[in-house]
Amino acid sequence: MFKGLGQLGDMAGMMKKAQDMQQRMADLQEEMHNIVVEGEAGAGMVKATCTAKGELKSLDIDPSIFNSEDKEVAEDLILAAVKDAQAKAQDRAQEEMGKISEEMGLPKDMKLPF
Repeated sequence: MFKGLGQLGDMAGMMKKAQDMQQRMADLQEEMHNIVVEGEAGAGMVKATCTAKGELKSLDIDPSIFNSEDKEVAEDLILAAVKDAQAKAQDRAQEEMGKISEEMGLPKDMKLPF
């Protein structure tokens, strides 16, 4: 289609790839709201679920941690579970972006902005 145009043909191909990548990134942004990861603390006594965007969706807390003497321990476990879920969400988001990067011929570990 672009034979005889020299570098312009390559430019058109690069522009098409850039548009494709932009669309894939937009689609991934929407999909991230549906990808769910779970973090935990205290050997599973506290579990936090969040989306790959880092939005906290739910907490599951074993009632045995609610001892008035151990209030600080319960708070620490909850915080640790939320942080674990958020870290896993960030890892999953980077993993999904890496898939798009590879498909576009870019290095998988290339950090693209969200």
